[in-house]
Amino acid sequence: MVSEGMSPENGVWTEDERVSSTKEIYRIKLPGPPNIGEGKPENQNHAIIFTRGEALQTIDMNQDNYMEEAFKIRNVLQEFLKNQGQRPPTILGLREHIFTGSVSSLAWFMSYQETSFVTIGQRLLANPLRVRFHYGHPDLFDRVFHLTRGGISKASKTINLSEDVFAGFNSTLRSGYITYHEYMQVGKGRDVGLNQISKFEAKVANGNSEQTLSRDIYRLGRRFDFFRMLSCYHTTIGFYFNTLISVIGIYVFLYGQLYLVLSGLEKALLLEARIHNIQSLQTALASQSFIQLGLLTGLPMVMEIGLERGFLNALKDFVLMQLQLAAVFFTFSLGTKSHYYGRTILHGGARYRPTGRKVVVFHASFTENYRLYSRSHFVKGFELLILLVVYDLFRRSYQNSMAYVLTTYSIWFMSLTWLFAPFLFNPSGFSWSNIVDDWKDWNKWIKHQGGIGIQQDKSWQSWWNDEQAHLHRSGLCSRLIEMLLSLRFFIYQYGLVYHLDISGKNKNFVVYVLSWVVIVAIFLLVKVVNLGRQLLSANHHLAFRLFKVFLFLGVLSIIITLSLICELSLKDLIVCCLGFLPTGWGLILVAQVIRPKIEDTGLWDFTQVFAKAYDYGMGVVLFAPIASSAWLPIISAFQTRFLFNEAFSRRLQIQLILARKKKQA
Repeated sequence: MVSEGMSPENGVWTEDERVSSTKEIYRIKLPGPPNIGEGKPENQNHAIIFTRGEALQTIDMNQDNYMEEAFKIRNVLQEFLKNQGQRPPTILGLREHIFTGSVSSLAWFMSYQETSFVTIGQRLLANPLRVRFHYGHPDLFDRVFHLTRGGISKASKTINLSEDVFAGFNSTLRSGYITYHEYMQVGKGRDVGLNQISKFEAKVANGNSEQTLSRDIYRLGRRFDFFRMLSCYHTTIGFYFNTLISVIGIYVFLYGQLYLVLSGLEKALLLEARIHNIQSLQTALASQSFIQLGLLTGLPMVMEIGLERGFLNALKDFVLMQLQLAAVFFTFSLGTKSHYYGRTILHGGARYRPTGRKVVVFHASFTENYRLYSRSHFVKGFELLILLVVYDLFRRSYQNSMAYVLTTYSIWFMSLTWLFAPFLFNPSGFSWSNIVDDWKDWNKWIKHQGGIGIQQDKSWQSWWNDEQAHLHRSGLCSRLIEMLLSLRFFIYQYGLVYHLDISGKNKNFVVYVLSWVVIVAIFLLVKVVNLGRQLLSANHHLAFRLFKVFLFLGVLSIIITLSLICELSLKDLIVCCLGFLPTGWGLILVAQVIRPKIEDTGLWDFTQVFAKAYDYGMGVVLFAPIASSAWLPIISAFQTRFLFNEAFSRRLQIQLILARKKKQA
């Protein structure tokens, strides 16, 4: 046996002497830590040598079985003896039954999504497309075939994060044949909370980005015929790549619309169309608004439910899912997939994200939600929201509101979904007692000093440093692309400053330079306030408050003076805020990319101060409407109802369960 107290670099074999101590027989020095790859595939490839027989079934920890299904195993094993075309199968795919769908509305959405994938989806993948692989389901492997071809999993660190699908790649590349059979099923529990689901989808998106870079996909693409190649692409990495392109297309569309407005080109086109009575041009401009809102994601579910339970029941369930905000959930998931797939493609560094896979009904704190979704959803949601507001400000003089609504309604929906979906799907998210606790926890997290050994859930500084971990592995090309992407904020600012009333329609480059002078002045002001807080707030509270009052009065006097002398308008102040905030964020992104060059200088401390200010500001803007909604008890009751509608139909006391969870915490 292996001693529990052995060092990670030595294997110690001992013998039971029927006494309290053990006797060492011999010692083998290992070349390093025994776990050099991903944990699960390492364990699978290690355990396969202890198995017997000709077939091997893989069962995950979150899977179950049923007595009546176990009687069918003899029939399933006979499938190995049947030739599928020219050879017998090497992997037998089985169906899954998701038994966690009744926990909450999110669990219901995931249950139907998974059900459609393991039934109508895999049925199509296996036949006629012949591109079904292994997806971590209770598949049966030809043990002898895989034992002589590298095992049932690939375990290399990072690249084989989604280890299951590589078993299917390996089997197909080595002339194996994968089938799918629905007459036997195994129970499975899916994630039931939004944070669990998002972590799982982030892990899958990371795994697909690594598959995109792997030699396995390259070899499959080269050796498949044309139709199998396209089928393989669209059912593996193609789905995530198309999702990324869809989100990038939204950014290109919005920045393109903003360019047309700020350059005056859209106004000229529409006025020309009105003069010549051309209605099709305005219709064409308004028709560009269609994007996937998460409704199309539900169509495979409708088809499968219709086949199994009738299309009337499928239609009822689909309508009920939309009333329970299924479109919000799937649109939010769109952002999760695109963010983690794109970031891993650019910088690498995919890693396993444990979700727990528990039946969870509890309230997640505001701080936890912010840490998890800040960079993947909140920042992007705020950017889209600012672009929509600026576009609305400058198109009002010549475009009717209906055309604007038709053009941008779907992007408004997506940006608001990315900002507030985590709080809508958070149990007891609008309970006033939880709101108060979340605010205290948020302020404590923001102000706590980070450092070595401080976890990211305890300090903003530790979390912020951990969020930049992907940049540590980036090469020169990835850093240059990151900086090029950040240039959009500076080009956006360049377009806005020439439309200020204070500029007097002056197109001189000096106007743009003066806008940077204002940005530098704002940065210095924030730095002065931070220094004052460090020097005075601890022992001289009154002096620090007077110092902030004088600064406020000074800034106010400058604004009043400019409004009287230079005709600074209220619209100018709004446009300046909407223009300079993205510019500051762009500077922070550039500073993070060139961190190795400036980390030992004062610029890095400067960057950290402004990054904390931005995160605190975004947190306050998100928290304000949530706290305001908590004053209305009907909001909390409505949220609990749509989250746990299935439980209400079974007369479960959800409020008592949530209260008990909070008391235990």
